[in-house]
Amino acid sequence: MSETMTELSLTLSERHTADFEMIGNGGFAPLTGFQGSADWERVCAEMRTADGDYWPIPITLATELECEVGDVVALSSDEGKQLGRIKVEEIWERDAKSEAERVYGTTDEAHPGVAAIYEEGNRCIAGPIEVDALPDHEEAFMRRYKTAAEHKADFEARGWKKIVAFQTRNPIHRAHEYLTKAALETCDGLFIHPLIGKTKAGDIPADVRMRCYEVLMENYYPNDRVVLGVKPAKMHYAGPREAVLHAIVRRNYGATHFIVGRDHAGAGDYYGTYDAQKIFDEIDIDELGIEPLMFEHTFWCNECEGLASNKTCPHDQDARLFLSGTKVREMLGNGERPPHEFSRDEVADILIDAYKED
Repeated sequence: MSETMTELSLTLSERHTADFEMIGNGGFAPLTGFQGSADWERVCAEMRTADGDYWPIPITLATELECEVGDVVALSSDEGKQLGRIKVEEIWERDAKSEAERVYGTTDEAHPGVAAIYEEGNRCIAGPIEVDALPDHEEAFMRRYKTAAEHKADFEARGWKKIVAFQTRNPIHRAHEYLTKAALETCDGLFIHPLIGKTKAGDIPADVRMRCYEVLMENYYPNDRVVLGVKPAKMHYAGPREAVLHAIVRRNYGATHFIVGRDHAGAGDYYGTYDAQKIFDEIDIDELGIEPLMFEHTFWCNECEGLASNKTCPHDQDARLFLSGTKVREMLGNGERPPHEFSRDEVADILIDAYKED
């Protein structure tokens, strides 16, 4: 540390703590720090950094901290842990409303991602970070925690050439199990990579989800073909653009393929059902460095006597079992197990117990 360094410090918000960690653990490569105005403008307009790399959502550090260009600011997590520092290369004003319109497709404050950037404000500082430590997490997560480089090394040690990654922020129900296994049929390994960072109100707690993933792995997946990790990032709920971000992150972690399903990273009715798949039509997949695998909505069909989609099932709606997330949460809250065709009994038991504790 330089003798001329000013003694400035900043406690990051929960959301900014997650961004610091994803930059620091290699998940947000090629980013080496919080983005400035040139990156922000090109990311909003073209989904690329100022250097030309694909990047769909600005990663900025909004703060009212009084500082000057050239200052070095010590950074701590939202829980007070010392993480490292940022060298301030730019102090600038973003246009949060313009970012909302171009990145999220709406300026509606009811959108959770839009509300978050409005709340943060427009004044930002930008610059590279130095990492001394990463934020702490619960033991349930730390048992599965690896950096991007560590997961890459693990896949290489396993001899896997084709690795398909699955993004989730919810417990895996039967339909998700079906599509991950369908993807695994053509790949060497499956990388279940749930998000454990900031989500929106009403989402199932991350520690509960981890227990659900683990019981599925123990009972329904071959233990030498699946890896469970954790992604300590926040959700933006940016729909199509966030699907691209999720793909880039999984590429950084060593995946070669990435599952994109219906309503990926969406919120409410802000995006079309398959908008997150259509956005990849605008992208050079070779340049992106990871191949998206598109799946339609999957359901249980009583006539097929199994899981299927519109691509594989010829039967009408009466034969198909659909349950909304609201209906499932209502059943769990009443201590009722969702139908076996929707959820594995072991997963339902964990969720019922969790709802009882609430």
